[in-house]
Amino acid sequence: MKVPRVLIIAGSDSGGGAGIQADIKTVTMLGGHAMTAITAITAQNTLGVDAVMPVPTDMVMAQIEAVVRDIGVDVVKIGMIGSAETAEAVADRLQELHPVPIIFDPVMVATSGAVLADEATIAAFRRLMDLALVVTPNAPELAALTRLPVGDAVEISAAGADLARRHDTYVLAKGGHLGGEQVIDRLFDMGGRERHTVGARIDTRHTHGTGCTLASALAVLVGRGISLGCAVDQAQAFVRAAMLSAPSFGAGHGPMGHWLGVIPFDAIAANPEQPGS
Repeated sequence: MKVPRVLIIAGSDSGGGAGIQADIKTVTMLGGHAMTAITAITAQNTLGVDAVMPVPTDMVMAQIEAVVRDIGVDVVKIGMIGSAETAEAVADRLQELHPVPIIFDPVMVATSGAVLADEATIAAFRRLMDLALVVTPNAPELAALTRLPVGDAVEISAAGADLARRHDTYVLAKGGHLGGEQVIDRLFDMGGRERHTVGARIDTRHTHGTGCTLASALAVLVGRGISLGCAVDQAQAFVRAAMLSAPSFGAGHGPMGHWLGVIPFDAIAANPEQPGS
């Protein structure tokens, strides 16, 4: 089986639920090799973000250059970008890696509500969206990117189609922030045509890192050569399974269980007479 080399450009979450930490877990679980360019260091837990320190742009680019030069890259996942300067520099470098597919999760606000991108950084997202194969905004992010209302099914469809046409990219508009017993995610192609998937809403507070996990799952699956529609379906299934496997850590928005309850060598430990034990 091909092992896709996934370059993750994103911020670090000290609580381990989202960001680079969730990305590495996801890529590993789905059979990829995770490489990282850390754009920011955060001090956070399930209750919120206490502090954010952007990594200097030169250091972000040095991380990218190191892995590109030696290991190579099959697919790129972008999350928290850190600053407008870093967004522009990353866009310049990724343009040179064409046609390597790019999955861009336009992280602006943490699950806890902490702001992770200022207006200048959000404005710089436009170049990354122009380069991306898929952009994966949730409803508030979609509203910020399009300056359109995104409060119901009709509005999210209009905004998602608009963003896809404007940047000539696929847009996976996530519906988790909208109300209702069902969660509807909508995939728009470059012409604004819509394909949607429906899942029952999971009643849990352990949702920290769902967006990071979905985008990283998409990246590794696309890197394995799976068609985009199938990759979306499988990525969504992985997120749901991880939510159901959450270990119930913390007093706030807890992390998911990326290991899906599977602990290696448990079977051997339970049966020590097996060969090789």
